[in-house]
Amino acid sequence: MRTSLNILVTESLARGNAVPAFTCYDFTTALAIVAEAESAGHGVILLVAPKTASSRQGLRLITALRSLADAASVPVAIQLDHASDIDSILAGIEAGADSVLADGSSLDIKANIALVHAVRDAIADPSVIIEAELGGLAGDEDRAFAAEAAGLTSADEVAGFVQDSGAHLLAVAVGNVHGKYAGEPQLRWDLLEQISPLAGVPLVLHGASGIPAADLAKSPAFGVGKVNFNTELRSSVLRMLGTETAAYRADGENLLGLIGHWQDTVREFTASTLGTLSTK
Repeated sequence: MRTSLNILVTESLARGNAVPAFTCYDFTTALAIVAEAESAGHGVILLVAPKTASSRQGLRLITALRSLADAASVPVAIQLDHASDIDSILAGIEAGADSVLADGSSLDIKANIALVHAVRDAIADPSVIIEAELGGLAGDEDRAFAAEAAGLTSADEVAGFVQDSGAHLLAVAVGNVHGKYAGEPQLRWDLLEQISPLAGVPLVLHGASGIPAADLAKSPAFGVGKVNFNTELRSSVLRMLGTETAAYRADGENLLGLIGHWQDTVREFTASTLGTLSTK
């Protein structure tokens, strides 16, 4: 059942859980994520990267994801991830997305707030949920290069930013990065503890791939209601394809079997993530 991202996250936080959000570049992966979510009885968020959403094929993928969410037996939300181009955002929402990360994190705080306002003003549907990001995350969400943590979210700016921007959720930089970590992830729990009551909205942790499960499991206690996964999911699929493709080619070009293995790989990752974040 398609569900408002804000409702899904808020209700999960009330139970002491967070909702995993998975980047979907293809429908095969999305089908496996939702199938495993249904098996586990937990809601999920399907993310669409900005480069995907900016193409005609990507918009068709969003429409397909919307249909998948509508038919699911568990809550599913569709979000445009890291979007800043108004025209692409509107096209993605028209195609079926029901939330967007209006990403002005590379801008100064006033321009960041202005971008979030511009996105809200451009969207005719008030039910569309807007996530904003404050602080700089290193790395590229679509590529898995090792990265050091960049600028941290300033606790002093959080309350004013949320109030002035009107964001429903706030993505923060607390030592997390996009892609692979250059060393062991060192999350600033003290900073998260400061930010959460100041924000007054659910927090979002991007760049969760590589963060130890024990750390992810305790993140809801610090106000984190949504956790984004991309690199680890892609890596698991590509690793499987690298080791298994030859065998399926030898088996009469068995593409159906390979796709089944692909989906099993995604379901295994989804199950592990749901088990980590949905402990109650």
